[in-house]
Amino acid sequence: MDVINLTSRKRETYKIKLEYSLLWECALGIAAVTNTPLIKTLEKPLDYWNDLKITLSKDLLEHLDYVERNNTWKAILQLLHKERFSDISEFTSYIQDIPDIDLKFVCLPFIGMEFQDIRHKAALGEDSAINQMKMLTSDNPFFSRYIEFISNSNTENLKEHLISVMRGWYDAVIQRDSEKLNTIIRTDYDTKKEMLEKLTPEELVEWSTGGVTYLPEPSVSNVLLIPQYIYRPWNIEADIEGTKVFYYPIANESISPNDRYTPNNFLVLKHKALGDEARMRIVKLLYEEDRTLQEITNEFDIGKSTIHHHLKILRAAKLVEMNDSKYSLKKKAIELLAKELDLFLNKG
Repeated sequence: MDVINLTSRKRETYKIKLEYSLLWECALGIAAVTNTPLIKTLEKPLDYWNDLKITLSKDLLEHLDYVERNNTWKAILQLLHKERFSDISEFTSYIQDIPDIDLKFVCLPFIGMEFQDIRHKAALGEDSAINQMKMLTSDNPFFSRYIEFISNSNTENLKEHLISVMRGWYDAVIQRDSEKLNTIIRTDYDTKKEMLEKLTPEELVEWSTGGVTYLPEPSVSNVLLIPQYIYRPWNIEADIEGTKVFYYPIANESISPNDRYTPNNFLVLKHKALGDEARMRIVKLLYEEDRTLQEITNEFDIGKSTIHHHLKILRAAKLVEMNDSKYSLKKKAIELLAKELDLFLNKG
């Protein structure tokens, strides 16, 4: 059915906020080193992490084991969102001074404004509220155990642990390279801030994250973008009150800020993916409509395994995605190519 548009009102979207801090890098480093199933997929090789652990004190290693068992890296990230902390001492003082119930409430995951009362009751240790929160977050792989742990934890011990692991990791890992790390993260922040004037909010999220499509939601008025180096190549997504958070991997060119000839890695991947006649034909086909692998194969005199290989390359470049068993072209990513190339060519 055709629709006659009688309104001039534009579709509402979210606002972009940008932050950067070595404290985020510190917290995500703790999350990375304690994520055993994922650590092999990180950009830094496994040898890096093993060699790093050898240099850490016994006390810090014990706290990292505690993080791995109880996922307390999540508590650190939740607390970091409460204020803009200027340094590690200000953050640890905040943890020390926060009232016990407030600590638990902040550490518990945000699951929606309509469930804030349940979250508060869970912080008070009410079993029915704890069970309800666990039920509401049952699709998350660790929230159930984490909610029970936070709700029933001894706050004095929890505070001591959070302060010790953050201070320990910061002093042992972050401090020695703090100037270099800060320059890298600040460079990426500045680049995203510059592009904030040239891209729509949705385009900026997709460009910054290397391909994440995040559409507006009624309960989300802001998207917070936080650059991180330690967890590359992964994006970490989180929710806080009224805000979707993306801790996104910094771009390649931010690592070498003085080399203006280093292109963005995703820009290179996209152009490599498009530099093939068969893949360009597939892109044209998907531009017209979403199609299954069989439907794409039927259009070309090419074997299914070869078509699948081409689609794999296009997906790795974040130009194509899967939707309900069909391949779909990410049209915004195609539209962004000219802007990304312009940014690279005009980089001073």
